[in-house]
Amino acid sequence: MAVTDEAIEKIKAMIVSGELSPGDRLPPEKELAERLGLSRNSMREAVKALEVIRVLDVRRGDGTYVTSLEPHLLLEAVSFVADMHDDDSLLEIFAVRRMLESQATGLAATLGTDEAVSGLRDEIEAVRADVSIDELVDHDIRFHREIVRMAGNSYLASLIESLSGQTVRARVWRGLTEAGAVERTLSEHRAIADAIAQRDPGLATSLATAHIAGVERWLRQAAAS
Repeated sequence: MAVTDEAIEKIKAMIVSGELSPGDRLPPEKELAERLGLSRNSMREAVKALEVIRVLDVRRGDGTYVTSLEPHLLLEAVSFVADMHDDDSLLEIFAVRRMLESQATGLAATLGTDEAVSGLRDEIEAVRADVSIDELVDHDIRFHREIVRMAGNSYLASLIESLSGQTVRARVWRGLTEAGAVERTLSEHRAIADAIAQRDPGLATSLATAHIAGVERWLRQAAAS
């Protein structure tokens, strides 16, 4: 194991064990390096690496702190990687989103509260028949975001959020170029909401899978034409 990797593992172990908690300030560099039996240079490189992935927060003139370690913060690196995708990898992002979000929809059918289900239906009914494509996509984002929240897993929610944002452009393209986009989207959303309300996780998962796969099929056809 490289010296820097060893330093990263030792700092991580301090966090996992609870020796360092979210918001805690790390001991001074010299003291920490001596305690862990590492060189100050390897310690410095480890801190830089952990800062990049938002585990540590280096405050110039104040010290180095453990971040909140909240899921959305730790998963920013995933979002960065997704941002760097090319058009060929967009289908792969859709595939990952489909696998994760369909399972989240099944969980929503099991765990979602009556209030959350009511809010989901209100979101659908608030969409006007003459809605613009941009407004439709905004609705689509809110609808799926609420379902994922209902699943009750903040890490899953943050991961899906980091991926779904990269699919917005394709959803807009489809809405602009395919007839019946508004009616189809709202119909599929109603069916998903009904399955969640009926507490049928199998049906909810299947409908969500088909819903997202529809955009994938369109994207493949568009890429081939």
